Amino acid sequence: MSDPHETDLPLSESAAEEQPLAKPQELGQPNPSKDPWSGFSKVLNQATGRLTQLLPLEQLAQATGLFNVDEAKVAEILAAVRAELPTTEALLIGKPQAGKSSIVRGLTGVSDEIVGQGFRPHTQHTERYAYPSEELPLLIFTDTVGLGDVGQATEAIIQELEAELQQESRRARILILTVKVTDFALDTLRQIAQQLRQRYPGLPCLLAVTCLHELYPASVTDHPPYPPAVEAIQRAFDEIQSAFTGLYDRALLLDFTLEEDGFTPVFYGQEALRDTLADLLPEAEARAIYQLLDNGASQQLGNLYRDAGRRYLVAFSTIAATLAAVPLPFATMPMLTALQVSMVGLLGRLYGQTLTPSQAGGVVSAIAGGFVAQAIGRELIKFIPGFGSVIAASWAAAYTWALGEGACVYFGDLLGGNKPDPERIQAVMRESFQAARERFRGRG
Repeated sequence: MSDPHETDLPLSESAAEEQPLAKPQELGQPNPSKDPWSGFSKVLNQATGRLTQLLPLEQLAQATGLFNVDEAKVAEILAAVRAELPTTEALLIGKPQAGKSSIVRGLTGVSDEIVGQGFRPHTQHTERYAYPSEELPLLIFTDTVGLGDVGQATEAIIQELEAELQQESRRARILILTVKVTDFALDTLRQIAQQLRQRYPGLPCLLAVTCLHELYPASVTDHPPYPPAVEAIQRAFDEIQSAFTGLYDRALLLDFTLEEDGFTPVFYGQEALRDTLADLLPEAEARAIYQLLDNGASQQLGNLYRDAGRRYLVAFSTIAATLAAVPLPFATMPMLTALQVSMVGLLGRLYGQTLTPSQAGGVVSAIAGGFVAQAIGRELIKFIPGFGSVIAASWAAAYTWALGEGACVYFGDLLGGNKPDPERIQAVMRESFQAARERFRGRG
């Protein structure tokens, strides 16, 4: 096996074509009539048992085969994780320019451009955006489009939203009525809210009043302390709340702007939004949102790709940390690897590289092999299922964060037309891992 530092780190299928630990038919296939995890766990435990007989523990960290998971098994693991993730689906109901996309930016931290590219048509009158990815979403935003005061479209929108809500789902759901503070033509939105409230009285509903700066006095050039003690805003807020009496559970003021608008903070009212969602959502979903909005969880580097990339690292590190709190029976290295393959594939798309799962696994193998061998090799024992240990949340989150940082460096080099520098990648990962362990310590 070659030294990870000597690899060219190619974007090819070669890494995925390495000799596997054992062929599935040699180990036995999972019985689909039983718990799918029981068969998969048996397969991986047997594979790991064979490996521990062949290699001393000190060499396990260098066995990059541990990072190569068959694509079918990756899909199986991701499906199981997705079924257990504390995912929140927010149905954003409001007119165009009411600040719905800004709420998405405020909850995810990704740029306006990326949010806009992320929405995909869902039905005739809705679009959907999953964060951080479709296959592993922590947040799903369903946005109403074309909403106005045209009566013929209102019924269609209501029918589509009701059809969405009628589908059985384990996800936590919340309605977010988004109203611009200067908009008092609210008949259509109120009609939709009334029908949904009558049909789904137990569905939590948040009334978000946005674009506050449009009512600031001329003498005010920045956001005042929150909540804003501005008479015009309070008067408008009171009237809007009155218009929706009995149709919402909580109401709050928000002003999520762009950096170039010059207002500080950019996400004015973000903490109030976070706390309100925590009050309205189940505990697991509320905890995930708190972690996503932890200001210490990411650092801004002044670069679009790294800014966006780090927001995805926040999400995937949150997923990794969440696994320790979610009652999954097999939260060990293979599961973490599947998450990381998904994360690296998503980061690759962000940097303009389209990777198959095999190619993403090859990048993970090349990057993670050297990092584990040099920095944390002896701790790999925690991930071996034969030893019966479960990944600590802080460890899993930090490890995932470090791998994502390394992947950003890797893809950044490719974007600039340069050959990835393994030594620089390893240095970035070591530094990121230590910093992330402190950041996530105590969460698991």
